[in-house]
Amino acid sequence: MILTCPQCGQRNRVPAARVADSPKCGKCKSALPPPAQPIEVEDVASFDEIVAGSPVPVMVDFWADWCGPCKAVAPTVSRLARELSGRAVVVKVDTERVPALAARYNVRAIPNFAVFRGGKLVAERAGAMGERELRSLVGV
Repeated sequence: MILTCPQCGQRNRVPAARVADSPKCGKCKSALPPPAQPIEVEDVASFDEIVAGSPVPVMVDFWADWCGPCKAVAPTVSRLARELSGRAVVVKVDTERVPALAARYNVRAIPNFAVFRGGKLVAERAGAMGERELRSLVGV
């Protein structure tokens, strides 16, 4: 997972399992905060690393650029990523760019939200939802 240092702007690759350990920037040695915005996953390997290695729940937003409800719920997903920073990780998967993940989890309608804990799928729900419903789905 890539975390950007708020002090110097350096992009740092941090193993998903270490995100909650307060890793340090490789350039300036400042503490790297946990992700406070949705992480755009562009390949299956990155997704698998985050889901399997995250010590906190991972909420996945399966979406597509052409999907109106996906765009409508995007600000809520971003706000939730900020509010749950350090307690959950929010990941976005564009089903058009990474169709293998949509197929793996049998995503038939979008937006589709899935929650993983310890690498295991523990909750899933299709359709646009409000912040309260998404927060309840994540369980934090």
